[in-house]
Amino acid sequence: HFAILRDTWTNISLAITEVDVLLPKPEPKTRDEFLKYSREITLDPNTAFRCLQLSENDRKVTFMECSHLRGHGDRSTGFCQVLSKESLTGHCYWEVEWRRGGFEVAVAYKNTCRGGNLYDCGFGRNDKSWSLRCDTNSYLFWYNNTKTPVSGPQSYRIGVYLDHRAGVLSFYSVSETMTLLHRVQTTFTEPIHAGVQFSDLQVFIIGFGPTIEFLKLK
Repeated sequence: HFAILRDTWTNISLAITEVDVLLPKPEPKTRDEFLKYSREITLDPNTAFRCLQLSENDRKVTFMECSHLRGHGDRSTGFCQVLSKESLTGHCYWEVEWRRGGFEVAVAYKNTCRGGNLYDCGFGRNDKSWSLRCDTNSYLFWYNNTKTPVSGPQSYRIGVYLDHRAGVLSFYSVSETMTLLHRVQTTFTEPIHAGVQFSDLQVFIIGFGPTIEFLKLK
């Protein structure tokens, strides 16, 4: 009887452990809690539009004049965008900081359009990417070519939280406090990549060299 009882308790214990692992963890509330999931993001030069220059160990991207830059056979065409080298699953948090112009902070599957219909290749203009457009006085969330106005405090630093298994993607305005801008509940079918995209057409005309940087948080 003792052996049977012991085996029963062992099975119950294993079942409880398994359920505990599968249960979604509560979403962080404070920046310190988010930082526990911080992930260093580096950008993949092979996915960068030809007018984008990477620096700071591939964490920073700058829009440049295109005349002196040679193209790359594997690079994105049309949109000023770039994806991360890292494929992301599990719990991840990262922050981007931007200067001048408008930009979009996004997540996307690796096979997000790399040709064909130009407009469909933009982050958030298809069903394989999710994007938050950030301008100096407004936000817009894009998914599957549908845009949703987003209200929130202006910030030049945006935090992104991912819970891949739970299908949660959240964007935050980061300053002295963190303010939730937009939260997505979906189902991710494969690992995703962080991405950014310059969205202000003035950068094509003026060429002030707007920049976006993935920050080192550890």
